[in-house]
Amino acid sequence: MNTRNEIKSYIAREGITMSRLVEKLAEQYGWSANVPNLSDKLRRNSLRYREVVELADVLGYDLVWVKRES
Repeated sequence: MNTRNEIKSYIAREGITMSRLVEKLAEQYGWSANVPNLSDKLRRNSLRYREVVELADVLGYDLVWVKRES
């Protein structure tokens, strides 16, 4: 699964609209309250790591790094 589809699946899983998600991101982190901006970043695969962490936080997720077994 590509990053865009994976993030969109988490958004859908939480039952939140893109409009509401962008509102929350704008309120909590000062993102642009413009849905096309987020859609374009997802389409271009140009989200920064910080933005992914903030997006996950708004959706109620933590990003966890787990060392693979060798």
